Amino acid sequence: MEWQPEPESLRQLIQLLNSTQSLDNEVQQQNNQRLDELRKVPDFINYLLFVLVVMKDESATVRAVAGLLLKNSVRQDFSSIPPHVLEYVKRKSIDAIGDPDTLVRHTLGTVIATSVALGKIRNWPEILPRLMQLLDSAEYPVVEGAWDILHKICEECGLELDEPLDDGTRPLNVMIPKFLSFFGSELPTLREYAIATTTIFVSKRSECMQPMIDTFVVELFKRANDENPEVLKAVCRAIVALLETRPEKLMPELENVVNYMIYTTQHSDPDIAMEACEFWLAFCEQEELVESLRPFLSRVIPTLMRGMVYTDRDLMMLDNDDDDAVVPDSDQDIKPRHHRARTHDHHEGGGAGSGDDGEGDDGDSDEDEDYDSEEDEDEIYSEWNLRKCSAASLDVMSTAFGDQVLEFVLPALREELASDDWRVKEAGILALGAIAEGCMSGMEPHLANLLPYLIQWFKHEKALVRSIACWSASRYGRWAMFSSEPNTLKVYFEPLLAGLLETMMDNNKRVQEAACSAFATLEELAGPYMVPYIQPVLETLIRAFDLYQRKNLIILYDAIGTLAESVGSELNHPAFVQLLMPNMMKRWENLHTEDPHMFPLFECLSAIALALGPGFAPYAQVVYERCLRIVGETLQVCQQAAQDPSIEAPDRDLVIVALDLISAIIQAIGENSQHLLADLNRVALQMVAMCMVDPVTDVRQSAFALLGDLAMYCFGLLQPQLNDIMQQLIPQIDRNFSHIHVCNNAAWSVGEIALKAGDELMQPYVNPLLERLVPLLNNENTPTTLAENAAITIGRLGLVCPAIVAPNLEVFAQRWCMVLLSVKDNEEKSSAFQGMMTMIGTNPQGISKSFLYFCQAALNWQTLDQRLMEMFVQTFAGLKQLAGSEWEASMGLLDPQARQMIKERFNA
Repeated sequence: MEWQPEPESLRQLIQLLNSTQSLDNEVQQQNNQRLDELRKVPDFINYLLFVLVVMKDESATVRAVAGLLLKNSVRQDFSSIPPHVLEYVKRKSIDAIGDPDTLVRHTLGTVIATSVALGKIRNWPEILPRLMQLLDSAEYPVVEGAWDILHKICEECGLELDEPLDDGTRPLNVMIPKFLSFFGSELPTLREYAIATTTIFVSKRSECMQPMIDTFVVELFKRANDENPEVLKAVCRAIVALLETRPEKLMPELENVVNYMIYTTQHSDPDIAMEACEFWLAFCEQEELVESLRPFLSRVIPTLMRGMVYTDRDLMMLDNDDDDAVVPDSDQDIKPRHHRARTHDHHEGGGAGSGDDGEGDDGDSDEDEDYDSEEDEDEIYSEWNLRKCSAASLDVMSTAFGDQVLEFVLPALREELASDDWRVKEAGILALGAIAEGCMSGMEPHLANLLPYLIQWFKHEKALVRSIACWSASRYGRWAMFSSEPNTLKVYFEPLLAGLLETMMDNNKRVQEAACSAFATLEELAGPYMVPYIQPVLETLIRAFDLYQRKNLIILYDAIGTLAESVGSELNHPAFVQLLMPNMMKRWENLHTEDPHMFPLFECLSAIALALGPGFAPYAQVVYERCLRIVGETLQVCQQAAQDPSIEAPDRDLVIVALDLISAIIQAIGENSQHLLADLNRVALQMVAMCMVDPVTDVRQSAFALLGDLAMYCFGLLQPQLNDIMQQLIPQIDRNFSHIHVCNNAAWSVGEIALKAGDELMQPYVNPLLERLVPLLNNENTPTTLAENAAITIGRLGLVCPAIVAPNLEVFAQRWCMVLLSVKDNEEKSSAFQGMMTMIGTNPQGISKSFLYFCQAALNWQTLDQRLMEMFVQTFAGLKQLAGSEWEASMGLLDPQARQMIKERFNA
């Protein structure tokens, strides 16, 4: 007998589903609590499915809500769903595929696709044949429903569909021909499904797709002039997919393809035009193809520039010239913000990381494209559109072809910038910024006239023009500082800086945002050149605090942090500190922990602390104690949430930013931080220990960064806990670097601990550490920063415990020397080389096979201090004396210039 719901339970569920549409927060919380309770009922999934597929008299919205809850339950609890319940879901789902209501039909499709993806196709063997059969149904809802499910399954299970089933057949060998037959369907929705679904396997480079790729191309271009806009979008996406994966199928007809894409990029429907515009972006990002585009630049570039003009639809959502600075932001205006934990980085150009100034940024963080910063001009309209795609395409095109694009850009640019239509002028300003990186040398002769015009447009009557002018001008900030023009700082940089500072105080929030972002870009470019302007800059930034609403305050914090990073210790002047810190501390004290501004404020204070150094001491205690309190409270609630599912776990990003700010404070006040930590030492170390084994990798990453700082400046506080610390630390140095940044910071902190602990304390841990560090160093697949940290830490261990490390010298010496060639000279590299030479003194034979590499590494030093120079001289003298004829043979392998430099520099 088939399962049937209990009527009263069903009635209560329907009532609950109806109430989920309430906008009352209290009602929503009660609903969520009740739903969490119901999820524990064994038949809950059956009830949801029953509402979705059987209760056709209920509203489509209620049935769809039941379907979404069902999908979530299947996704979250799939492994624990009883087999008989799963069978019920499968059977009833298939029977309801042709539901008359589109919303219900598509929700059901999501449930089926989720079940297939989690359970694997081979465990539901009848689903694909059944769906393929339903494609031939005479009932449109059935066919459309089957297509919807097939499309979702193909997105979720593309690789599995390409593999043989138990009977040796590959599903796609049957499915793709059927899909292709629908390219000519009389119904546009089915044509769109067919093209979009087949394109999935073009993009995935499916093995089964390849024998049918020619048929795909032929059938696709039959739809090139389809009257349905959704089909045309699908055609454009498919052409882009071909360009990216099988460009040879387009190259024989490239001129026709380019002509078609130029035409379609100018389509009256901006969504179709945007999909076509993706073609140019994809083309220019493929180095082996881009040269083929050169003959068409004269037509493509003007098309892109026309595509940058705001559409009427854009302006309906964007065009706001109001003085809205006093209008409070809503919660929806503020995007979620995530903090990047700090990674210790030695590689030049990869971040701030060195022994001098702490850990740098993530080596592999995703840097936003310039268009992301420009497009912050309005978060309300944040989706990708024709204007953004056109601008990005022109940017990559100018990078690919350089100044050659100016032949086609400049005539259009002159017309646009002189236009009386503000929308056209605004698009010209956007284009001017888009070509800045790729065409800087070609634009230089024009910038002496153009940059003052850009600065004038900071005062344009239209807010959209003012905001884009700020962004575009910032793209030429480097020229304004370093051009060969006479008095460039006075004539160009200072007016640009003054203009941005004034525009930051604009009464339009969008303009404030653009100006503040542009200013942050400029000060980052300027670096120490900002020092003479600290006073007026700080005065403006402090005034902005009183003008900006919540969203723009986040950018303001970033700008202040960037100023601190740019000018460094020059910020530690009494007048500057007095101007800045009372305002910052007022905000520190008044912000609640839950406030989204906490993250940027923490990051800003970290940068300020590092810049002020000892000057941060008066503020260190109150900041440190609150950080410690936040870490403790957050970890406590996390532990409670792990034991009680009804408690919502807090955002661990708070722990990360607090740990990073404590690290910054310790680096800032150095040895004095021992007094700061002393009173709360036991609590602090307990929290660091908890964070070192936290399940969230970013928390562990920041914990080990803090551990290294504690070792540098407060080792006396760590020493009593050293054994416990090392037991937690060593396993995190993972030979397979599963969590790269955790491993990286753990390896770095070991080196700092070793220098302070000395021979006797470190001896028990050296061999277990070498068992992990040496494989990391010798693995050529190890990321650069991690290999560098491994090498430096091995060198430091060798400096402290040479008797244990030196016998292994032959195993790692060659790779060690090769890795440290790319590391800039600093104290950490110096201590590592001291360790290497101490090991060579203990085991000279260990360097014999790597002598040439050691010579190369020695010659690579640019700034040798007296101590290091003496050690190099002693090392080479010792090797020469010990090796005798082998020394002469080794020296003979060096090229004459290197041999002469070794003799002159190291008396060898």
